[in-house]
Amino acid sequence: MAATVATTRVGLAPNDVGARRTILLAFVALLLVTLLDVSTDGRLGAVFSVGFVLTAVTVPLAIDVRSLLPAGVLPPILLVVCVGLAAALSPDAVEVAGLPEGTGWFGRTLTGTIDRGVTLLVGHGLALLTIVARILLDPHHPRRTRRMR
Repeated sequence: MAATVATTRVGLAPNDVGARRTILLAFVALLLVTLLDVSTDGRLGAVFSVGFVLTAVTVPLAIDVRSLLPAGVLPPILLVVCVGLAAALSPDAVEVAGLPEGTGWFGRTLTGTIDRGVTLLVGHGLALLTIVARILLDPHHPRRTRRMR
């Protein structure tokens, strides 16, 4: 009597979440961080930057390995949308040196995004490194199984 044993999938995220749900949760998380940051001191600051980087790195860890493309594209969109919402709901929250007083929503969104360029660079870079690590370390990734055959 031969017994068969089912192999378990071992990887960084054994309970991967689908792309839609992960992106939705990322937006909700960063919107909550944005709301918290703006409600404490009235502007986007270090709390927003740290929350953005952590959200950008968490998405590739939570998403299914076969759906990593949205995780690689998400950080810039996430930053622009959250800065834009902060600029629309509380124009004083996006404070940039040298910004004229009557600057509208689009101008505040654009300058706020440019002002947080280092935050975007760090968050997006770490997200891309996380994606590469997920692909290289996942034994069941389609590219790895093709090479092993």
